[in-house]
Amino acid sequence: MTKPVPRISDSADIAGILNTGARVMRTEGEALLSFAGQLSQSFVDAVEMLYAARGRVIMSGMGKSGHIARKIAATLASTGTPAYFVHPAEASHGDLGMITEDDVCVVLSNSGETSELSDIIAHTRRFSIPLIGVASRRDSTLLKAADIALILPDAPEACVIGMAPTTSTTMTLALGDALAVAVMEKRGFQPHDFRTFHPGGKLGAQLLSVSSLMHSGDALPLVLEATPMSDALLVMTAKSFGVVGITNADGVLTGIITDGDLRRNMTGLMEKTAVEVMHAGPRTIRPDALAAEALGVMNAKKITCLFAVGGDGKPVGLIHIHDCLRAGVQ
Repeated sequence: MTKPVPRISDSADIAGILNTGARVMRTEGEALLSFAGQLSQSFVDAVEMLYAARGRVIMSGMGKSGHIARKIAATLASTGTPAYFVHPAEASHGDLGMITEDDVCVVLSNSGETSELSDIIAHTRRFSIPLIGVASRRDSTLLKAADIALILPDAPEACVIGMAPTTSTTMTLALGDALAVAVMEKRGFQPHDFRTFHPGGKLGAQLLSVSSLMHSGDALPLVLEATPMSDALLVMTAKSFGVVGITNADGVLTGIITDGDLRRNMTGLMEKTAVEVMHAGPRTIRPDALAAEALGVMNAKKITCLFAVGGDGKPVGLIHIHDCLRAGVQ
């Protein structure tokens, strides 16, 4: 049985808790704004170094800095920059062998004097492995050893005793995000690239492409413009999409026939050809577009399917609204 959540009845206590939360957020937010205004050439150099890495980006840090380093490594890896976390204590017991001369090391330490980092720093210097240091003290051991020093600005921690890592870890995390996004943009990383590293869950569904869901080949309901409507109806019924696409002699999609078009042309329908009944210039989509974009078009236009056409105007697939919904696209 779940225990009931204790409630605070004193309005003064409630106000105090809310004020604490707001104060922490303001303190950290102000520090981030200050940090954003202090980015310099060293940030540019770090982005260039990460972008040029022939191997992987090795993130490391101890304690709270280690937790932040793990998250930054995950962000880099998911945005096209191979990266992983090496624990500095484990590095001293054999894991230094995981770091190669093609890699770039990014080491985090608020003080820059964390003793557990000494072996990994020495290893980078011995084998000329590029080292980016992140710390708050310019004259610290870490930053003096680093090839590129990223200095955290002097900002108060958000706790009342000024000692718990709060503002400093938030700034370090934001710096890691800034580096990852800058490298990502420099790579020209696109949504379809992101999809490669995020195939599962809701995010994966939102990044599905039209080409990954569309029907193609013999499944496509297509007839030529001169096709008699009697034959066009047979194709429309056999393919079960409720539509049939109309192409010219060159295979270019010129129109579409839906159930609505049939109702509007009931008089003498069987004496007509497909081109006489079709709706010209139908809405289409690129096969490399996101399925979410196709779903948005179908919802906006109140239609149930879209033909996917290539740059030459020829149909290569068809995506139905049910395909999107089954895949979890929203």
